[in-house]
Amino acid sequence: MGSSNICDLPDDVHDPIYMDCYRKSLESPEEFWDELGHLVDWFKPWDTVLDNSNAPFTKWYSGGYLNACYNAVDRHILAGKGTKVALIHDSPLTNTIRHVTYQELYDKINKLAGGISSLGVKRGDKVVIYMPLIPEAIIAMLATARLGAIHSVVFGGFAASELCTRIEHAKPKVIIAANCGVEPGKIIPYLDILHNALCISKWKPTCNVIFQRSKILTSTLKEKTDLDWDVLQVLGEPVDCVPVEANDPLYILYTSGTTDKPKGVQRPIGGHLVILMYTMKMIYGVNPDEVWWGASDLGWVVGHSYICYGPLLYGATSVMYEGKPDRTPDAEQYYRIIEQHRVVSLFSVPTAFRVLRRTDPDCKCGKKYSLKSLRSIFIAGEHCDLETKGWIEKTFKVPVLNNWWQTETGSAVTATCMGFKHSLNPPKFTTGLPFVGYNIKILQPDGTECQTSKLGRIVLKLPLPPGNMSTLYGNNELYKKIYFSKYPGYYDTMDAGYKDENGYIYVTARDDDIINVAGHRISTSSLEDAVLRHSDVMDAAVFGVPEPTKGQVPLCLFVPRADCAKSNIKIAAEIIQNIRNIVGPIASFRLAAPVHGLPRTRSGKTMRKALADFAKNELVILPATIEDPSVFKDVRRALQSLGYALSTPEPITEKNDLNQ
Repeated sequence: MGSSNICDLPDDVHDPIYMDCYRKSLESPEEFWDELGHLVDWFKPWDTVLDNSNAPFTKWYSGGYLNACYNAVDRHILAGKGTKVALIHDSPLTNTIRHVTYQELYDKINKLAGGISSLGVKRGDKVVIYMPLIPEAIIAMLATARLGAIHSVVFGGFAASELCTRIEHAKPKVIIAANCGVEPGKIIPYLDILHNALCISKWKPTCNVIFQRSKILTSTLKEKTDLDWDVLQVLGEPVDCVPVEANDPLYILYTSGTTDKPKGVQRPIGGHLVILMYTMKMIYGVNPDEVWWGASDLGWVVGHSYICYGPLLYGATSVMYEGKPDRTPDAEQYYRIIEQHRVVSLFSVPTAFRVLRRTDPDCKCGKKYSLKSLRSIFIAGEHCDLETKGWIEKTFKVPVLNNWWQTETGSAVTATCMGFKHSLNPPKFTTGLPFVGYNIKILQPDGTECQTSKLGRIVLKLPLPPGNMSTLYGNNELYKKIYFSKYPGYYDTMDAGYKDENGYIYVTARDDDIINVAGHRISTSSLEDAVLRHSDVMDAAVFGVPEPTKGQVPLCLFVPRADCAKSNIKIAAEIIQNIRNIVGPIASFRLAAPVHGLPRTRSGKTMRKALADFAKNELVILPATIEDPSVFKDVRRALQSLGYALSTPEPITEKNDLNQ
């Protein structure tokens, strides 16, 4: 083992440069992060690298002043890179491809910033952004940041009640919205949703700035409250970037799930910019002259970190794909984008590839495209089963590398790092090695550390490295209660997992997703992996249901392959036998039924707790992030065929109170 009592990774297994950086980040964090702070440009250098005098409200680069827009755009213009393409907006939904250079981005941001400044937006004010995945959304984010204001991006298409809740919580001076979004086969009337939200909102902004997607739809603006984006551009003068203290908020981003109320994660600007610059190279191995594709949405943390800020800070080209993996209009779009835009690295959720595999298992759509530019695919956001991972590797012919992080952390906690020369063939199921700055422990319920390879709660020893959230917006007490009260001295990830003898981390599930079968703790992900080894199963969810003798037993809902000739009864029997062979009789796995689709959030997470509650005849309150609530109709049929959900009420969509 390493000589340090802080770093518990073995010296002789991993890249020595990684080991040196990792050890230094834990043993001498001030020195380590002081050096990395110079990756970004500052108006005034920091006075103190690390101020932990009021834990867990850790401050990094205290006393330093900088601006996110300056670092993402202005400095590249000053370096003579204005003609370089910053954004590629690829929208098969509208049959358009736009290339936006850094100079064009700078000009548009400056005009918008001048415009919203004339509306009274200044440093510390909040701006809610409600837009689809278009360059104007990034322009709105960076124009807000240019003024030292705080943006709160709400996922485009959220219902009026959800949008209202976020407006009431953030109290924005101005709202910037598009008039519509586009989904396969339909137009989403964003402006109508916004108007409905404001009708019921107790908080009224000064003004709504509306970007009209006139080639799709021209909407009628309200004279008293709405201002056309194009008109606003001529109202104000261009503005310089406003210096902001490193620990002031860059943005608020709401995270929600099925177990908690949504929480407004507040991101400090300084450490976040530093870590994003560093990870573009050290985790993702991208060069500034290359094209990177974060296949997510700006409404999620991945979109903030790796569609907008990360690639632009780094001076790279960022792809914005407005579409689905399969229905816009077919399953060849991922392959086309990689070839056409010469993408070197792709970040997506496993669900996107499951969709591709289910729709086009033999990759007939992709075979006409060259993928030679691609070096790697990164996956995160949910567990990736081995069958899907194997299919991605076979189809795209590059390493598929897992990493694990949360909205709260803003970037990866564990990863396989291209820049650190980590093994590109790590042990199966691992989410990678700890990233620099993260001292990861696996604890038992009593707070003692678990033995190697024993399942427990994943916690992060304080202080957390730069880039993590600074608090929950407007609620310091809730921040302390949720994340730091259960395991004093640690950040509680609320995820379950284990660590192997070489220090690799395995994140098995949210702690809620562990099934306790007669005292044996079994991870849902291990069972799902075994289920998905069946060649006729395209997707699956395993969750615990009540059983009188054993307390809980696993139940599996699976999506069969569309062209499968076998009966569903035969597939279910084979799945049950497979589990017995792979996991063993200890799993007590006897319940399996087919469904047409599974409930997932828009970011791809399987809603296992909602399924488990539904099976137990409990009222299920769905988060607004659910992709398709209608799947519960077929889920009910499947569960009732197994003797569950016999009297479950219809699920309802949550109306959240963010202040609870």
